[in-house]
Amino acid sequence: MLHTPILAFITVHWIDLVDIVLVALLIYQLYYLIKGTVAINIFIGILLFYLLWLVIKALNMQLFGSILGKFIDVGFIALLIVFQQELRRFLLFIGTSDIFRKGKISKSLFDFKWQAKKESVLDINAIIKACKNMSETKTGALIVITTNNDLKFYANTGDAINAKISVRMIESIFYKNSPLHDGAIIISNNIITGARCVLPVTEHDDFPAHLGMRHRAAVGITENTDAIAIVVSEQTGDISYTKGGDLKHGVTPDMLRDLLEKDFS
Repeated sequence: MLHTPILAFITVHWIDLVDIVLVALLIYQLYYLIKGTVAINIFIGILLFYLLWLVIKALNMQLFGSILGKFIDVGFIALLIVFQQELRRFLLFIGTSDIFRKGKISKSLFDFKWQAKKESVLDINAIIKACKNMSETKTGALIVITTNNDLKFYANTGDAINAKISVRMIESIFYKNSPLHDGAIIISNNIITGARCVLPVTEHDDFPAHLGMRHRAAVGITENTDAIAIVVSEQTGDISYTKGGDLKHGVTPDMLRDLLEKDFS
């Protein structure tokens, strides 16, 4: 009597492995976008509901399966409503990604350095000096420095400047009586491309309550793009450095120099 292995009927092709990897990457990216927000609980609930539906189908429970199937069908529209902010962040992430630009696809596939350095050298001294002066006078500031993406979408939300960065230029923009002080400046290729720019804010529930909207915007823009953000607190004069959604608070000018040289030198 011949015995057939239990899993003999399962055949796995290379395209199946690609399918699994792509789904895993998609789920991970969705989790990354919503982790720390109330949406994560909804996401887990929907995922468990879908797994239950798959089990019901596998057991061939037709009545219960058909009822759950109707919820799955209607649930797609509900997802668009419930996760509208997260979907917006995801589309912004794709839209501002540098991967699909001309000449970047092959580089992204074969270059393992995810964040390539800019060809132009950033004037680090001007930024550090301006931040130090504004910290001493408790002048609020939000400085966004681009890396791969020039952030034209966000630069267009403010006023065009197109001026080379300097200590006086940065301090004059954020001077409390300046009409441009509210919002962020965006620096690209050593040029201030825009001032009074509007940025997306982070929606994480665990964000420190004592930090204001500048810090939320700094984390928000670095969550959605590959940019670097520097914040000078108007209340305390403390300097913060943000990269990849990670905020370093209480940064000294020497620490700021080390961080900028590491990312831009």
